[in-house]
Amino acid sequence: MAETYTTRSGDVWDAIAYRTMGSCNHVEALINANRQYIKTSVFSAGTVLTLPEKRSKNTVKLPPWRR
Repeated sequence: MAETYTTRSGDVWDAIAYRTMGSCNHVEALINANRQYIKTSVFSAGTVLTLPEKRSKNTVKLPPWRR
């Protein structure tokens, strides 16, 4: 079963990514897992978002010399 996050009033994508996945760099993955909310920039309380699977450091989009 996928992990979820229930928004608080005023939550924004990058803050949710940071809070749930440890980095704002995961915003794209978070949005892609919740395409139905793609036009939402500021959330009201109570929206349930699906969290994407956590990536290992090796699968993050880095050039080969930085992996």
